[in-house]
Amino acid sequence: MAITRQVITSLNRDGSNLLGTKRLAVKIADESIVSGSLLTVESNEFCVLKSRGAVLNVYETGQYSITTPDKPLLGSITQGFFGGNSPWVYEVIYINRSKLLIRSQGVATSAEMAEMTYQVDYYIHVDTREAALELISHLPFNGNVIDTKEVADYAGPAIEQSINQVVQVTKMEHINKRIYEIREGVKGHLTEFLAAFGILLNDLKILMLPKDERMRELISLQAIGLSPIEAVRYYLAIRMADRGIVSAPNAAAGVPFQVGGQPTAFYPIAPETGLQAQPVTSLAASDAHEKSSPLPDTEPPGYSSSERSPQSE
Repeated sequence: MAITRQVITSLNRDGSNLLGTKRLAVKIADESIVSGSLLTVESNEFCVLKSRGAVLNVYETGQYSITTPDKPLLGSITQGFFGGNSPWVYEVIYINRSKLLIRSQGVATSAEMAEMTYQVDYYIHVDTREAALELISHLPFNGNVIDTKEVADYAGPAIEQSINQVVQVTKMEHINKRIYEIREGVKGHLTEFLAAFGILLNDLKILMLPKDERMRELISLQAIGLSPIEAVRYYLAIRMADRGIVSAPNAAAGVPFQVGGQPTAFYPIAPETGLQAQPVTSLAASDAHEKSSPLPDTEPPGYSSSERSPQSE
């Protein structure tokens, strides 16, 4: 019987890696792993070999021949006696050494109890063999994988607590002035929290915005130098302009909108007849009308004041 050595690797047949950019660790449990099997570790990985819950060894980059407690039984003999499977179950855990990007999101409340949304982007990586052991000892597997989402779920409460320590005592319009203080607080707290899992924090970025879109636009208008009342008027004018309302400039300027010119007369209704009465104009309008209209003739045309009435012949 030809003796074949099994090769254990994190690479797929198409050359892609099982870890990728979203997985922190991948566990491979194979009953056919025996002494003499070849273990391949890529340059961006650590590899931990476990058996019956105990850690046997931690490997760095390279290819290794596995030496296990079943050494008295050679791999080929073990496969022959047990139908190709080993009575000892070995776990090979590949741990990603690359820098991985993680995003955490949540909501914090300002001093006015206004809701602020935050987004924290940070980079992590596992740096040493000891850190790899701490990772698999303290962070449980979700099936056969530990991904970045699971790390974000664990770190979320720590990030939220650190942000609220500053945001809850700060007015909403002043939060951006303290963003550096918030960032340093989150970075220090998160570094200490992740260290318990053997994870090293590299860099961190925080973005905070009002949860309400209207409040975000009002604060933006105040940022260009408008007073609170002016910001409200301009916001109203923008919304009216979006709907095609022609009085939007009046809303921005804070003046009333009028259709047509100023009224010059009023036309009351006669109560007895129900007919429309003559227009009642102001005294100045009446005087101007009298001056502008010519006086009517007092005598009919063809007559003179010095002449008598014509007599019939």
